[in-house]
Amino acid sequence: MRFPVVCGTVLGFLCFASATILQNGQVRITNYPNTVVDTSAYQLQAFPPNSSELSYKGRWDSKFLSWWSAPGLKFGFTGQQVAITFGPLTSDKTLIAYRIDGQDWQLTNVTTGATHLLVSPNTPGINTTYPVNPSTFELRVTNWAYGVQVSSVFLSKGEKLVKIPNFSRNIEVIGDSLSSGDFATLEGLSSYAYGLAAGLGNTEYSITAYPGICAFDKICWGNPRGMFHQWWYTSDVSWRATQNYGEKPEVWDFSKQQAADIVVINLGTNDANAANNVTSEGYVEQYTKLVEGVHAVWPKAQIILISLWNGFYANGNSYAQGGAWVNEIHSIYQHFNTPAYLSNPTLYSPFNNGSTSYSQGSSSAPFVHYFNTTGIMQHNDIGPQWHPTDVGHIKLASHLIEYIRMKFDWVLYATGPEVYHQTEYWNDQDSY
Repeated sequence: MRFPVVCGTVLGFLCFASATILQNGQVRITNYPNTVVDTSAYQLQAFPPNSSELSYKGRWDSKFLSWWSAPGLKFGFTGQQVAITFGPLTSDKTLIAYRIDGQDWQLTNVTTGATHLLVSPNTPGINTTYPVNPSTFELRVTNWAYGVQVSSVFLSKGEKLVKIPNFSRNIEVIGDSLSSGDFATLEGLSSYAYGLAAGLGNTEYSITAYPGICAFDKICWGNPRGMFHQWWYTSDVSWRATQNYGEKPEVWDFSKQQAADIVVINLGTNDANAANNVTSEGYVEQYTKLVEGVHAVWPKAQIILISLWNGFYANGNSYAQGGAWVNEIHSIYQHFNTPAYLSNPTLYSPFNNGSTSYSQGSSSAPFVHYFNTTGIMQHNDIGPQWHPTDVGHIKLASHLIEYIRMKFDWVLYATGPEVYHQTEYWNDQDSY
């Protein structure tokens, strides 16, 4: 996307950054506030991006540059002002969502190299000290293709950053465009993956997903590597990753964040496309090894394999749901639940000394589960670009939340604050 900036005079000077978001073919009115400021006009103090109070969510590299879908930044603060300078590696006009405490998301397009004032004395809720205390700031990058680089965080002079403890549970979603929010109105912030984690409440999350990526390690739709390979690295498979790292991306340090309790894998739609020429045998082999790798990294994590709906088609005078790798995904699930496998699980790591595949050396309880998407969405939950609509994402997220609640006895903690933004559709008329 590209976003022109429009300024006008209404009770003073107001500037708005205008982003083009299509909603059923119509342009959604955006007019997001232009939050760029000149720091010399404010009494601010700077904190470096490596300040211990700053918690980076999802995958960020050593340059404090964000990757994959819906990466975030969270911290507590005192005072009434928060500003962030976005560094030279920031994708210009990236759309970010930000908020304090339990308030609704706010949106703005960031400018490369500029400082944005995101919290001020006029921010809703800034003068309220309960139930969230200290005040908490959260930012999420909505655009899966773009990223932001944090150069500095500013607070009012004399104020301080506060470290916010992580929630006790953590979810990782591994996927492609269906998980990254491709073609959803707010992309990552409209995806089922985000809605699942945020909808559970009190849950950390990381969405390692990128459009067009295959599970199998090969070029798919221009992406140079598959998830079997790329999951082990900090950056995604985008053009900007190639610009920054070429063929030598940073290896992801899993110890940077707490271990995942649940891992959701939704991969294979791109592998199933004939243009990418992935065989059934190759898909099963590398998907299986990816699961073995996840188990090696997080041995206590429960892993959920999602069946692929793969669109819908006209079936006579009705519609029917398609499918892809139906037998393959179910066979992978069955393989990991056999007594033979569980007696001494095989693990995988591309960095293991000696063989990349090796034995755990002890038995394991079952840890792989199968989530069947049949019947959750209908044909009108898929948009013209073959991806779920916002409603489709919400339906899938809702079913996954209930599945996790029932199967793993997870309590639902999202009991009020907004999860999805701009989804309020209602009727104010009681008769027609």
